[in-house]
Amino acid sequence: MRRGAGTVGTDRGLAPLLFIAPAALLILATVLLPILMSGWISLHQWSMLTPITSMEWVGLDNYAAIFRDASFLRALTNTLVFAAALVFIALPLSLLLAVLIHQGQIRGSRAILAVLFATYVIPTVAVALLWGYLLSPRGGPVNELLDAIGLPIQPWLGSPRTALWSLVLLTTWQYLGYFTTILIAGLTQVPREYYEAAQIDGAGMLRRLVSITIPLLRRPLTFAAAICLINGLGVFDAVNVLTKGGPSDSTNVVTLHAVRTAFDFGSAGRAAAMTVVLLGAVVVAVGTVLWMGRDLPDA
Repeated sequence: MRRGAGTVGTDRGLAPLLFIAPAALLILATVLLPILMSGWISLHQWSMLTPITSMEWVGLDNYAAIFRDASFLRALTNTLVFAAALVFIALPLSLLLAVLIHQGQIRGSRAILAVLFATYVIPTVAVALLWGYLLSPRGGPVNELLDAIGLPIQPWLGSPRTALWSLVLLTTWQYLGYFTTILIAGLTQVPREYYEAAQIDGAGMLRRLVSITIPLLRRPLTFAAAICLINGLGVFDAVNVLTKGGPSDSTNVVTLHAVRTAFDFGSAGRAAAMTVVLLGAVVVAVGTVLWMGRDLPDA
């Protein structure tokens, strides 16, 4: 007995929904529900030492309180500076490495790329411990090298002036191989004829980079910038392992400050408000990057 056309059409319409249902439920349970829960808690006064049923409605008081808190404002500033520095340092370096490796101007480029990418898969805690040793003020290899060539040794993680930038250096090193790999994949899609035509017209390497490479790498660069911002704004592990937010709150970031507020001071409502503000910053920053990197219609 043949099935009706309407039944077949219905089955075909339901099949995709059935396939994506497990992933959709997983995202709902692990992403959307925690976000909604954080938003709800941020409107209440609640200590995590008490039952959740004891929450007291305070409306937007938690948001008003955190924006009057100098420590939170310092943490938010540090977070924004860290994320911006990561974008403006890691992405240009990744682009430079990708171009040099793709053009075969570095010997052993495949081995170098494999080593660079390996840094991305190493757990951040392990990377932090490694860099903690490298940047140790006494006996650290970096300061030993500076001393050997006659330069003054630096406190690195021990000084408010250099601690945050030391963490930027660490994170840049960790993500450099990942972003370089993404951009090399994008470069393989750029026709070589464009470069050959530009060379015939007398365009130098810098001109080819600005006029051909960067415009045609818009999508990979946009993706890399978005990931860079997400990771930068959500930085936690390296700060928690190496500096605990110090010295003098110079490396305190929103994620660490929220954890302390919730677990050390028992104010889950204010901590949730901090995470909601951070989420808003992520949405605005990533949304801006995606808007800037969108495909423009032909004139």
